[in-house]
Amino acid sequence: MSLIHTNVSFLEGDEASLTKLVWERLEPSRWPVSLDDLPKGAALVGGSVRDAFLNKIHHKLDLDLIVPSNAIDLAQKLAIKKSGTCVVLDSQRDIARVVIKEWNIDIASQVGKSLNEDLYRRDFTVNAIALKLGSFPEIVDPQGGIDDLKERKLIAVTKKNLIEDPLRLLRGFRLSAELNLLLDSQTLEFITSNVKYLERVAAERIKVELERLVKGFWADEVIKVIQRIGLLEPWEPHKIHSKAESLSLTNISSLNANEQEIALPLIRLTNLLSDQGLKDLGFSRKKIKDSFSLRYWYQRNDGLAFQTLNENQRIQLHKDLENTMPALILQLPSSEQNIWLSRWRDAQDPLFHPRSPLDGYTLKKIFNAPQGPWIGKLMNFLCKEKAFGRLQNRQDAVQSAFYWWEQNQPLL
Repeated sequence: MSLIHTNVSFLEGDEASLTKLVWERLEPSRWPVSLDDLPKGAALVGGSVRDAFLNKIHHKLDLDLIVPSNAIDLAQKLAIKKSGTCVVLDSQRDIARVVIKEWNIDIASQVGKSLNEDLYRRDFTVNAIALKLGSFPEIVDPQGGIDDLKERKLIAVTKKNLIEDPLRLLRGFRLSAELNLLLDSQTLEFITSNVKYLERVAAERIKVELERLVKGFWADEVIKVIQRIGLLEPWEPHKIHSKAESLSLTNISSLNANEQEIALPLIRLTNLLSDQGLKDLGFSRKKIKDSFSLRYWYQRNDGLAFQTLNENQRIQLHKDLENTMPALILQLPSSEQNIWLSRWRDAQDPLFHPRSPLDGYTLKKIFNAPQGPWIGKLMNFLCKEKAFGRLQNRQDAVQSAFYWWEQNQPLL
């Protein structure tokens, strides 16, 4: 998801023109299923309809469909017909997902006696807008979600709906971060009073929301509110050292778009969650390591662009943060940022992208020695020698390797 803001063009006009434009933006002709595959009374709901109004349609839509009944049966038949895969998401509530190539289509049986009743059970009014499918598509908006979109408001359909699935307490902030919608005061007050319920939600579901939230263009202001109300308190960093409380995001202009996509989500996640919190919520080992390394080296920041580190510490810094360096660069004085960025952008820079000039296979041949820990130790030595300019070519590397071997062989 791009972190570069694009202008939002909201649809204007009467109901007929709105329906026509939404239909055009959704481009049903691209969908992997046709309208003829769906039963009478089927409707498209949720994010794709909302995003069509906001002109934020992605090339690949995640389609959420409501059908009058027998959703799982329909999903299974569509999977067979379209050579896709059917995954039952909730057998009790009759919800299934059909995966057809890169498309995800969630199909659920209508809750209640009518589409309006189903929409009344949703989280926020902007997600309670439906588009009835058929020869003459029809917008259904019983909660006034279209008007709330126009006014950039995020309003809960009912407070009860948020508590029935407490993940919605967090989802509201994710929508704010992605769409620049403002939680109205009553909804925010209700969330603030019920933050404890989020702990009841499965960790995987919380993780998915947070992964999207930290990529949102407006995430930084949203995160301040989340921290203020303690929504993620069970997973937050312990604020023992004031320096570690918040990594800086004051000036990101030195980073290009790709570097922002590397740095900003990682900084936000590190500010939001402790290392244990990341583990408890099921984040990947790589994400946990990246966050731990960023937090560790941020706390080691001497205010002098790490000039007080010795060589071993400095090369370890660059090994730990080689792929996420823009996140640390944002914590440096502005006078140093461009210098570090220039070196990090150079893939051949021996310190910012440390590599041993000789690989393990070559070293085994040179010394005619069996595999062992010595190879890693020697490669680390050569890597450091190259990083600090003491090796200019392969011959230098081989000579240096022999020197290390003579000094260390008795200890191996």
